[in-house]
Amino acid sequence: MEAGEDFGPWLARQLKLADMTQTELAVAVEVTRAAVSAWITGRATPRPETIERIARALNTDLATVHTRTTDTQAGLPVDWYHRPGHADGGRELGNAAAFAFDADVSVLARETCQNSLDERLTANGRPVRVRYTLHELTGETLARFREAIQWDKLFPHYEVAAAQEQKVGRVIDAGLRDMYERDRLVLLRVDDYNAAGLTGDDYDDGRFAAVVRRQLDSHKSGSSAGGSYGLGKATLWATSRLGLVLINSTLSEPHEGRTERRVIGRLDLPWRKVNGEVCAGPAWLGRPDPDSPGAKVARSWWADEETVASLHLARESGEPGTSFLIVGAHDVASLAADSSSPEGDETEDDDSIQRMHRRLVWALGKNFWAAMTGGGDRLPLLEASVRTLRNGAVVIPEERVDPTVTQPSRTRALKAFLDGTTVEQLTETGQVAAVTVPLNLPVRGGGRASLGEHRAVLLVTDAEDADGKPNRVVAMRGNRMTVRDTAVPGLPLSVNPFQAVLLTGDAAGPLAPFATEAEEFLRAAEPPEHNKWGQTEELTLTYSASAYRRISALTRETNAAIKALVVRPKKGTKPGGGRLARTLTVGATKKRKPLSAATMPVLEELDAQVLDGGAWQVIGEIRIPAGGSEWRLVPVAKFDVRSGPRPTIAWAELAGLDSCHVEEGILRFSDGARSATFRGVTDPATHAVRTSLSGLVVELRTGEGASPA
Repeated sequence: MEAGEDFGPWLARQLKLADMTQTELAVAVEVTRAAVSAWITGRATPRPETIERIARALNTDLATVHTRTTDTQAGLPVDWYHRPGHADGGRELGNAAAFAFDADVSVLARETCQNSLDERLTANGRPVRVRYTLHELTGETLARFREAIQWDKLFPHYEVAAAQEQKVGRVIDAGLRDMYERDRLVLLRVDDYNAAGLTGDDYDDGRFAAVVRRQLDSHKSGSSAGGSYGLGKATLWATSRLGLVLINSTLSEPHEGRTERRVIGRLDLPWRKVNGEVCAGPAWLGRPDPDSPGAKVARSWWADEETVASLHLARESGEPGTSFLIVGAHDVASLAADSSSPEGDETEDDDSIQRMHRRLVWALGKNFWAAMTGGGDRLPLLEASVRTLRNGAVVIPEERVDPTVTQPSRTRALKAFLDGTTVEQLTETGQVAAVTVPLNLPVRGGGRASLGEHRAVLLVTDAEDADGKPNRVVAMRGNRMTVRDTAVPGLPLSVNPFQAVLLTGDAAGPLAPFATEAEEFLRAAEPPEHNKWGQTEELTLTYSASAYRRISALTRETNAAIKALVVRPKKGTKPGGGRLARTLTVGATKKRKPLSAATMPVLEELDAQVLDGGAWQVIGEIRIPAGGSEWRLVPVAKFDVRSGPRPTIAWAELAGLDSCHVEEGILRFSDGARSATFRGVTDPATHAVRTSLSGLVVELRTGEGASPA
């Protein structure tokens, strides 16, 4: 049998776990203490007959000592360790990182799949495979699982936490009632294969500590990584009503001489006092660490197959990757929250496993269709599937997400690019046109100088009904997760429905100039949700306060290139005749050219966020055509509603930031300006509904003095 960890470090850890000294082991196996010391330091190895006595002394079998791929069961048992309360009396009433995202399975799918893409093993060229398993436990199956996670030890902590008035307490209370009143518990497991796994020490820098021990530690390498804030992992705990996630990882590189079944559990609860003991918040399920004071800190342990099976963490193979088991999974989002999300049965509960299944499939197809698309000599980056069980029996068979079904037009466009079959102009149905658009990259550290010009790739093709809304452009970086999905403004009604895809950074191909620099720039321009590019603190600190304008310029270039491909050119008139003749002037008198819709400024970019107190803050960038500086415009804020008139919201503050100023609520532009930026803050007193439950629309209307004197 092939041995795992070196004998010396393995034996030293077993002595700590068994609370046995070297002298005590020497007496038990009838050797000198110097001989035991030589084994531990690696200067000598025990004889076969001595190994048998060592196995008996450690109360384990001979195979465990020979293979050394797991710890003995002697000594300190697996248990829950609760972090003690702070000595200064400080209290955390919940994990703040978990509130950065909604407890929504579509958000969970986006964040976890992105993390798996970032951890994909690239040397073999194969995709990372991610599988989501919804598993509803009831009756005896639920009882056995609660026994496996030592529920009797956890319940007093849950009782105290659920009684607290904060949001976390209400969520936990709902989870407990769902389990006890309905006799059910929903597990949601996320498995990835061909991924790095949680490598590294329990405490030092590494993937394991970044996920299990720390907050705001993304531990991502490579410019094309999707994550950068270290917040995405919090969605795992946010999706659990019980704040509990169990983990089983198969490592791509050995730790302590082994790779399989590295197990730990983490519980996120608010500050609490249970049986006189003050607990700071998080707790871990693991083997007590003999190196910690009083052996009270829990560390990961190498579990046997029976243990991972009882915890519903058994993996299908020894391929590297990690399994996350969310205990008490729920979905706060209604299917009606997005018009493109799948319809459900009205008789189903909002948190039924069937509805959650459909939401997961929809979210994976919407956000990762490009990562699941291959072509030419390039395999897909990702394979994803969803399955649903109840007490081990199949409710919905495993459903592999097919990008050609979820996003047929966009998939066709990307595949044509990878296959090298794009065209320059659209002349036939089903063709894919490809052009490049420039992104001028700024230098780091401030200033207006340009580092160089990155050429992003723009793909345009006919739209199909299954794509969702037509006439949109989706943008992405190297990991091919959809970052931005926006409508193309200013299109005439005669345009045939289309879909456009913008590939930036490494996604633009190996020949794209400054691809790495573009990845770094755009990554800095993404918020924690990674759902747009715009002004962020990271972008301002790394580059400059005006660096976001490079992204606005990319947007303008992209929209212009799309229009050049899809808008049919108008037939011109003969020189001197028709409308042209009537615009000519004769003589020395110069007349002012009348303002028209063609010279009207256009709202190109709009960044919005909700401030403390419930006010919307918007920063809008307006493109000003030649002559358009003479317009007088009024920004109007409205709530976005599904039907009927949109309620208007008053501005508490409206100001010009660049190339414009505000007079009596009217925007006036600087002479010769080609773009302008304004800032507006709404008055919460005029909000018809709560800000957190609404969308915002900003319109530009002509104001007083719109026609020049």
